[in-house]
Amino acid sequence: MAKAPARPDPAPLLIACALGIEHLALRTGERGGSHGRVTVLRTGMGPKNAERAVTGALGKESLCDAAVVATGFCAGLAPGMHPGDLVVAEETRSAHGRTPCVGTDLLVKELVRAVPGRTVHTGPLIGSDHVVRGHERADLLATGAIAVDMESAATLFSAVRAGERPVAAVRVVVDAPQYELVRIGTVRGGISAFRVLRAVLPAFFEWHRSSLLPRR
Repeated sequence: MAKAPARPDPAPLLIACALGIEHLALRTGERGGSHGRVTVLRTGMGPKNAERAVTGALGKESLCDAAVVATGFCAGLAPGMHPGDLVVAEETRSAHGRTPCVGTDLLVKELVRAVPGRTVHTGPLIGSDHVVRGHERADLLATGAIAVDMESAATLFSAVRAGERPVAAVRVVVDAPQYELVRIGTVRGGISAFRVLRAVLPAFFEWHRSSLLPRR
C-alpha cells in the first residue's frame, strides 16, 4: 500500500527584538505550547540593524517563509499609558510606508489571558531612528500613532518585502509621557516591563498557530 503524502511542515516563527535585555526575557520566558520551530533573533538597535538582521535571517532556507513578530520595549505616546502596558500594532509606519499587521484582535485576546491585569492598547506603531523625547512625543501622537520604537517598522517592512507572510508587532511600554526615561540603559531597571515581556510568548504561539502558512 502506498504511503499517504506527508503533511507539509508548518512555517516557522521568527521573533525579532533589539536589546540584550529583551532577548533575555524572551529566551527565559514560557516556551510551552509553541507550534513548529521558533527562532528568537536579536537584531541590534535601530532600523538599519533591524532591516539587515531580519533580511539576513529570512534569506535562510529554514526561515524563508517564517511568520514574523517584532517585539520588545517601546515608548508610549498617549496620555494615561504606564510602564508595563502592552501595545499591539494595527500597523507599523515609517518612511517606507505602512505595513498592516495580521491577527490583532486575536493577539489582544491572548495577551489579556497571558498577562492578566495589564492594559493592552491597539493602534498604529511608528518607527524612529532615535530615542524620542519631549515635544517629539506630541508631534508623533498628532499623526495618530500611539507608541514609537526604533525597530518594529523596519522589521515588518523587511519581512513582507522578503515574501508573503503573517506579521505582527507587540511592544511593552517602558517609557511614557509621565514616565520618561533618562537614557535607554535604564530599561534594565524596568522589572515590571521585563516580567511582562517574559509572559507574552504563549500569545505569540497562539497567534502563530492560527496564522500558519504551509511551507513551500
